[in-house]
Amino acid sequence: MIHALRHSLSLRLVAIFLLLAALFAWGVVSGIRWAYREDDLRTLISGHLSLHIDYVKRDLGTPPDLERAKSITERVPVDIRIDGPDLHWASDPRFPAMADLKFGPSEYFSDAPGALLNALQGVDFAALGEHRYFRFRQGEYDVVVATPKMGQRHERPQLVPILVGFALLLILCGYLAVRALFLPVVTIREGAAYIGAGHFGHRIKTGRSDELGELADDINLMAGKVERMLDAKRQLLLGVSHELRSPLSRMKLALALQDESPAVAGLRQDVEEMRSIVDTLLDAERLGSAHSALNLSEVAVDELVQDLVARYFPGEKRLTVQVPEGVVARLDAARIQLLLKNLVGNALRYAPPESGPVQLTVTAEPDALVLSVRDQGPGLTADQREHLGEPFYRSDSSRARETGGTGLGLYLTRQVARAHGGDLRLVDEDQPGTHFEARLPLRG
Repeated sequence: MIHALRHSLSLRLVAIFLLLAALFAWGVVSGIRWAYREDDLRTLISGHLSLHIDYVKRDLGTPPDLERAKSITERVPVDIRIDGPDLHWASDPRFPAMADLKFGPSEYFSDAPGALLNALQGVDFAALGEHRYFRFRQGEYDVVVATPKMGQRHERPQLVPILVGFALLLILCGYLAVRALFLPVVTIREGAAYIGAGHFGHRIKTGRSDELGELADDINLMAGKVERMLDAKRQLLLGVSHELRSPLSRMKLALALQDESPAVAGLRQDVEEMRSIVDTLLDAERLGSAHSALNLSEVAVDELVQDLVARYFPGEKRLTVQVPEGVVARLDAARIQLLLKNLVGNALRYAPPESGPVQLTVTAEPDALVLSVRDQGPGLTADQREHLGEPFYRSDSSRARETGGTGLGLYLTRQVARAHGGDLRLVDEDQPGTHFEARLPLRG
């Protein structure tokens, strides 16, 4: 419950509403009690009640007159009982016997500070069943007045269940009202998460003109600005990469005409690495653009993986492959091979030989094709996990030259997965090593 209150804004608002309602009710009740306990008001009401009893006594007379007593019961919804030396009379035969009534002081009529009204002198009170009784002395006679009349049933409504039900109804109405008020928060949160995942063309629609609608408009405006910035960056990168191809080709040709030497071999390696970076950048940015085109065809997945192993990893004993037979998917075969080549190559490159095998597993689910590469190496730190997939990021920059890494392999791999409508993720596991999983939706 505490976690729900911390997480849900609507529940906190309902809790605030209930707290304010409880404080208001407490204040009203306390104010009424305070007003009733004021001496002037208590004296005024108590005086009127005493005067009313004096009127009844005067009207009955001494000794009490039965005709007058009958007249009172006909005009007022009460019953009267009179007991004295020579008179035992009740206006209704169902009037209880005096022995059954236990008279005493009343909690409501008392001179104590907490009572609502002052004590009525010479009056005792009793209660039996649904009736209330008060008794006073008229000479040698005891007069008992009962309300309501014996023939009437005074059915009081069950106040506590009614109040509890009304309070629950108020709580429900308050919660529904607050939930309706903050319903766009869910839409805004989901939309912001979708935009944060890279879908900058998405726009949040709330249909509201209040502060929440303005918040959604601000997020949409921010997404548009980020989208334009990324498009500008992509166009710049594509332009620069494209322009670099010509001088790199001329440098490669010039180096081919030079006599072979260690210096020329090093320059040729550097030029080849630069050409690989440019080609990878161009391919990745084309895949990441809104107009990326894939060469899709019906591909037998087991044959694709067999061709990959034969072409890039022949005789690699550390690589184990598990692919179901007969699975056909609509893919860009060349780019999927590039995806798997990067994942398997990284696993073989960075996991020590003594750590264990590298597992390439393909699983066909009802709606997705899952490509999984797992190694038994040292794994990745939290900081490395956070930056994986960023262009030019290398988990071990000190080994960049030794391994030939440029920091673009995983970036290109993720772009290939996303171009197919899926994504690449690093699976969190308690087991040692690194586990990458590319989940691609199956196309009909």
